[in-house]
Amino acid sequence: MFHIILLEPEIPPNTGNVIRLCANTGCELHLVHPLGFSIDEPSVRRAGLDYHDMARVRDYPDFAACLRSLKPERLYAVETGAERSYSDVRYRPGDAFLFGRETSGLPAALLESLRPEARVSIPMRPGNRSVNLSNSVALVVYEAWRQHGFEGGVGA
Repeated sequence: MFHIILLEPEIPPNTGNVIRLCANTGCELHLVHPLGFSIDEPSVRRAGLDYHDMARVRDYPDFAACLRSLKPERLYAVETGAERSYSDVRYRPGDAFLFGRETSGLPAALLESLRPEARVSIPMRPGNRSVNLSNSVALVVYEAWRQHGFEGGVGA
C-alpha cells in the first residue's frame, strides 16, 4: 500500500527491522545505495528473521534511479526539524516515505528541493537528536495504514 525509501542506511539491524515491518504491513522497501552493510549480513537477516522472503525489497544505485523506477505521486521526507507533523497528513495508497541515514539524516539539498508540505517530522522532546530509524518508519507507516482502516490486515 505504501513505499518506504531508506536513503543510504548504515545500521544493519534497523534495515532488518524495516524488512520485518514491510512483511507485516504490505509496504514495499526501497534501499538506496551506498548501504553501510551488505544486505546479506547476518545482522540484517537476524533482525528481519524469516520475514525477508515475505517482504518486497528493491535496491537502487542512487536516489535518482529510485525515483525513476518508483515514480511516486507523493513523496514525504521524514526529517527532524520539519514544521509539519507526520500525523497531520492525510495519506493515500501509493505514498512514499523517505528516511535518511541514521547518523546524518537527509541531505539539506534534497530537503530543500521538496515542497515544505512534503517535509514531515515526528514530535519529540526538545534537545534530543532523533527517534531511532526503524521506530520512525513504524510510526509513520502505522499512522498511514491506520488512516485506511488497516486494509488487508488481520485484527483490525
